[in-house]
Amino acid sequence: MTRPVLIPVLGDQLTHSLASLEGADKDNAVVLMMEVWDETTYVKHHKAKIALILSAMRHFAGELRDKGWTVEYIALEDEGNTGSFTGEIARAVDRHDASKVRIVEPGEWRVQKALQGLKGPLDVPLEILPDDRFLCSIPEFIGWAQGRRTLRMENFYREMRAKTGLLMDGDEPVEGKWNFDHDNRASPDDGIDPPPAPKFAPDDTTRDVIDMVARRFDSHFGSLDRFGWPVTAKQAEKALDAFITERLPDFGTYQDAMVTGEDDLYHSLLSTSINLGLLDPLECCRRAEKAWKDGKAPINAVEGFIRQIIGWREYIRGMYWLEMPELAEANALDASRPLPEFYWTGETDMLCMAEAVRSTRDNAHAHHIQRLMVLGNFALIAGVRPQDVEDWFLVVYADAYEWVELPNVAAMALWADKGRLATKPYAASGNYINKMSDYCGKCSYSVSKKTGEGACPFNPLYWDFMVRNRKLLESNNRVARVYATWDRMDDDRQREYLESAKGVLDGLEPARKGWARD
Repeated sequence: MTRPVLIPVLGDQLTHSLASLEGADKDNAVVLMMEVWDETTYVKHHKAKIALILSAMRHFAGELRDKGWTVEYIALEDEGNTGSFTGEIARAVDRHDASKVRIVEPGEWRVQKALQGLKGPLDVPLEILPDDRFLCSIPEFIGWAQGRRTLRMENFYREMRAKTGLLMDGDEPVEGKWNFDHDNRASPDDGIDPPPAPKFAPDDTTRDVIDMVARRFDSHFGSLDRFGWPVTAKQAEKALDAFITERLPDFGTYQDAMVTGEDDLYHSLLSTSINLGLLDPLECCRRAEKAWKDGKAPINAVEGFIRQIIGWREYIRGMYWLEMPELAEANALDASRPLPEFYWTGETDMLCMAEAVRSTRDNAHAHHIQRLMVLGNFALIAGVRPQDVEDWFLVVYADAYEWVELPNVAAMALWADKGRLATKPYAASGNYINKMSDYCGKCSYSVSKKTGEGACPFNPLYWDFMVRNRKLLESNNRVARVYATWDRMDDDRQREYLESAKGVLDGLEPARKGWARD
């Protein structure tokens, strides 16, 4: 009998056309799927995130078996589970007397390093294949970045448009523009009424996982009560269908809006399925493009959606691999404040923060403007230590894997990379939140009050941030005019801002130990 090939499939590789499965002989292969403690606890992930990944894995294993694959599935509570990918791969090689290991490259730096460390001890060949589910390979992105003075996403995005042909008319963009973002910044109208996003009732497999997670991960952040994420490709396709037909037409216009109690608005909620491998990102873009061609969705919505996937998602992944491992320790602004406790509890009188944390706790989700311009913005202007914020974002969101979370938080939200990714810090006062939401009119603080008791904390913190970081930022041509405004203020006004900011910062309660890591 021929020695089989061992094909490990990781938890975010749930794609039937995965490179390691393509061309493999089903009769001479063992697919290994592993639930391991290292992955569930290296940070204390949101309960719903753990349930989503493990349920999706178990469903995918069943689909593979139905297609004729031999699948060995190691459940989290199985006796003898070593708790690590490398330990389970080594055990499986011995158990099956495998001839070699064939695996698709992992998405995260630490897992890649762990796999590379197996090459010697395994005593069988280890074949690590490129993840061709991305449009731009890691070597291709690094080649694109070499020799460039700036690494602007917009330039990369245009190349991806040309490569895919999406929204292209020959060599030119359709309707004569590459980017319609200017049309995607509408404030929420009174009475905005988005259709509900589909939720999927847990089946027996998912309920078993939810029960196990509730039992074994009771100290982790988050709720399981509203779990309704797609856990199969079939469910993910239904979610995509619903988005394209029901919410895509208004997605662009209101993609930056925030409304009290409206957690989903017109957002696709497809990032969990795309990042797990249940949906093909290029096919999602083609479906959106078809909606535009058929006159069922406007160009600003479709282009904005496509840009998020073939532009931002691909770019962020490339920047992660280009900048690691240094990015994980980056702290260009020397921020040192511990994460405030209310990021975990939601107990704050700032309604925007309370709403963002509530949605995060209940759904393992908050949309991109809540993440960047509320949660990220506060951490930036308050000077919170980047590694604390990065851990928090990695823990709490169901779509968060380090390759996508770390660049978005460290570089985009916190400017910890000194502008390699973002040309300026995304710092903002309460005015931005007031423009893009209905929060401020219902908040205990007054957004129109700049300093003193009852003033929106974002207002003095914004100026305090600018003053603290003047030496580094004032030469930035996108920020320079801010300092001109500051310099025109009289001494008393400047002092009021700084004293008010100190009052806010002194009142922040540091998070208790053990929320993110034991």
